[in-house]
Parts: sequence; structure tokens; C-alpha cells
Amino acid sequence: MNRLKTLVGWMILGLIVLAPNARGAGQETPPTLKLLDARKIWDQAPHNAFTDLIRFHDRWFCVFREGQGHVSPDGALRVLSSPDGEKWESAALLTSPDSDLRDAKITVTPDGQLMLYGAGALHDKSQYSHRSLAWFSKDGHTWSERHEIGDPNFWLWRVTWHKGTAYSIGYGCGKDSLIRLYTSTDGKKFDTLVERLFDVGSPNETSSFVFDGDTAYCLLRRDGEPNTAQFGVSKPPYTKWEWKDTGAYVGGPQMLRLPDGRLLAAGRLLNGGPHTSLCWLDPRTGKLTEALKFPSGGDTSYPGLVLHDGLLRVSYYSSHEGKTAIYLARVQLDPAQ
Repeated sequence: MNRLKTLVGWMILGLIVLAPNARGAGQETPPTLKLLDARKIWDQAPHNAFTDLIRFHDRWFCVFREGQGHVSPDGALRVLSSPDGEKWESAALLTSPDSDLRDAKITVTPDGQLMLYGAGALHDKSQYSHRSLAWFSKDGHTWSERHEIGDPNFWLWRVTWHKGTAYSIGYGCGKDSLIRLYTSTDGKKFDTLVERLFDVGSPNETSSFVFDGDTAYCLLRRDGEPNTAQFGVSKPPYTKWEWKDTGAYVGGPQMLRLPDGRLLAAGRLLNGGPHTSLCWLDPRTGKLTEALKFPSGGDTSYPGLVLHDGLLRVSYYSSHEGKTAIYLARVQLDPAQ
């Protein structure tokens, strides 16, 4: 009997020791996220939407599109700046005489400049309808002339730098429903790496690439049949990709790898009505687990994610208070972070 008690004791001790490791490896128990606050930081245009967020030279920069409506010929890209994430002011407004500027995104180049990019939906569609564009700045206030990047009618959605090379997936805005992978060494001239990367279910918007060492991850939106988002995995030279079905629709996807290796995804989910949420993403299976719903609804999504000083900042837009406006949320991660 004593031998049996000893054996049972060792088994219980083994389960206690193994339990935390099991959670870390398989995420059977989803880690917790706590919303500290979410507040409106801009609503001066009739329609304010499609955000991104970055920290640069000890300041916060939030970029987005503003115009008369969700789609309108006067679309412009607004740049906000803040020293503390509390008080925000306009740093720049980029306009175009020939197009509706859409979906501002921002990154930092290897030579230490801000790169702002988006797409121009052309007023004159006789040759093509969309052109991807980029601007550069050393301070977020003064911006270069615009540079046309990628191919006409391919919308380069997000740009990620890795070891001196920029990677960007563009989606077709013409007859072909497909995505194309581009690379660049300067952010101004993009070359095609994979001509036809994915073409099932009307693929379009993508998250930033997330790198685990040299392994690249990407989250892909689809709007066709089927419309569930895809989770892509690839190793150098990134010409072959494995795609896993997430089991959920995700609009305006973005993704972040935490220092401990866990993956956080964000975007618009449709269960229970449109809303913007954070989700845990299991890289082994590609499955999403919704973790935190932001105050949001209606016309909403397109988050930017930045982890700084132990807190996650999330920019997004929403119309849950009536007018489409820009919001900034602060999220506390679980103790593992």
C-alpha cells in the first residue's frame, strides 16, 4: 500500500510540473488579456478609418484615411503624432489630385526613415483602377514625393522588413483574383518573387509578415467562397508556402509575435455582428481563438499593433458610437508576458 501511495504521489507531482509547459506549448488554456482602456483619439473628418500604429524616435505615430465617406474621391492619409499616447496632434496630411488615397500603413526602413504607404483608387480608370504608393520621412512631418510601387492594379497591403529586405503581398484589383509576393531593398522598387501566391476564395488583405527566426508567418483575408482566413507559413527563400485554414473570417488582419513566441492576431470578426477583436493564433494548426473584443461595431477594424513597455497598444476604427472614428486601446497581457 505504501508503494502504491508513493507511486500516486509521484504521478501527481509530475502533472503539476508538466501543466505550465503544456499550456505554453499547446495553448490548451488560452492566456488572458485585460483591456485597460479604449478611447477616441480622432474624429474630425466625416469618415475616419483604416489605421496603423508605430513608435518612432520615442513618439507614437498613428496613420489612417479620412474623407467624406468609406469610399469617396477626396480620400487623404492623415498622420497623427503623440509623445505619450494620450495627447495627439496632426503631423501631416497627404492628398492626391488624381485618386482616393486609401488604407494608410506605416513602417520603419533599415536606414531609419518612416515609410508611409497605401493605394490610390484612381479617378480615371481608363488604364487601370489602383496604384500602390509610398512616401518617406525622417520626422513624420515632412514627407517625400510619392513613389509608385509594385504593379498597376496590385494593391501592396503591408510591408515588412527582415534582414534588410522588404516583403509585401499585393492583391489583384483587376480581373484576376490572386495575391502576389514582392520584395524590395529600398522600399521604392519592388520586384515579383512569387507571381501567383494564392488564388482560392478571393484572397486580398494580409497581415504584416511575422518572423520566427527566418520562418515567415502571414494571415490572409478572403471574401469569396470559402471566406475563412488563411494562415501562411514559409521558409527562405519564401517561394513555397503552406496554407492552413483558420476557421474564421478576418477582415483587416494584423498579427504580432510576442517575445515568448505566442502569436496574437487582430481584425474584424463577424460572429455576433461585426466587431474588432484580438485572437490567439496556434501556429501548429492555424486555428484562431477569440480573446478580447474591443468596444466596436458596424464599420470597424483595420488595427495596428505595437508592444511597448509591457503593454500592447492597438489602434482601430469603429462606428459603434455613431460616427466612424479612430480609437486607441491599451491591453495588459497575462503574467507570461
